[in-house]
Amino acid sequence: MKNEGIFIGIGGNEGSRWEYLNSAKILIEQNGCKIIAASPVYETPAWGFESELRFLNQVIQVQTLLEPVELLKTLQHIEEHLGRVRSEKQYSSRTIDLDILFYNQLVMDLPQIQLPHPRMHLRKFVLEPMVMLAPGFVHPVFNRTMVELNQLCHDTSVCRIVEEFKQTN
Repeated sequence: MKNEGIFIGIGGNEGSRWEYLNSAKILIEQNGCKIIAASPVYETPAWGFESELRFLNQVIQVQTLLEPVELLKTLQHIEEHLGRVRSEKQYSSRTIDLDILFYNQLVMDLPQIQLPHPRMHLRKFVLEPMVMLAPGFVHPVFNRTMVELNQLCHDTSVCRIVEEFKQTN
């Protein structure tokens, strides 16, 4: 396997949040990815919409031979398998959401995929796990580390660790 700078954001706020989070990781590993590291799991408020249901969020680092579009299709299939229903609204509650945050230093802007993730730098629920996992990883567009982006982020959401960091090998 190759591509150690591939990071996937995982989150969800509906149903059995822990079960969906863990099932997503199992399915990711069963579908061509090897998880090599995982951030702590954070509990966070909804971002971009109002919801009483809090999210569980985590970032994993994977190795894979899947190319970016193929990886995206795989993640979307996993979301559907775990009951994700896409809404007309841009932001809404969901069982699971799987986003490719970075695919190494690749910059890609296609109708079906944008890399790095175009809004990750605006979201504490992505930046805080990235800082724990890869503090010195440099964003290929902004040319800033995850620590720098987290310090510059205007999101005031409180992200509370609910499960500690796990190194996976």
